[in-house]
Amino acid sequence: MNLQELLKSLETPVKHKVFVSYHHKLDQEYYDAFSTKFHDTYESIHDASLDSEIDSDDVDYVMRRIREEYIVGTSCTIVLIGAETYQRKYIDWEIKATLDKEHALLGIYLPSAPRGEKGVIVPGRLYDNVQSGYAVFTSWEKATASSESLGKYIADAKSKFKSLIANSREKKKRNG
Repeated sequence: MNLQELLKSLETPVKHKVFVSYHHKLDQEYYDAFSTKFHDTYESIHDASLDSEIDSDDVDYVMRRIREEYIVGTSCTIVLIGAETYQRKYIDWEIKATLDKEHALLGIYLPSAPRGEKGVIVPGRLYDNVQSGYAVFTSWEKATASSESLGKYIADAKSKFKSLIANSREKKKRNG
């Protein structure tokens, strides 16, 4: 590498890869807004809707595809939590694959997220990890306020001790 190439490489910021898990049917517009806003800072990888991408009922095969094609190369999974996110089996599987790889986990609840007596209703596996202290959890408004704000949440998620991971819950077998 010559001096000019070296200087050019120093000018180009590294785009960190994050995996974004979300319910495509209901929350696509939030993913699109997220991707547009943080395009220059993060390379946003999403599952391209596993329902149509991976045509298999073999859970182990689907889990391997999630790990190999979507989670590898990323350092953090961001779960966008909308109205039905907690019911989606593939979101549970993506969270499981993230935890299997010991990657950071950040839950961002959307304005459409359902509320219960104890707060926002989230996927069970995410809930386990928020409770254990491993996953970071925040609102859409706070996370998307700026690149710096999102960066702080991701850095916080990456700083968590792997020993806090709670991943013993049985895999969700179906939606609902």
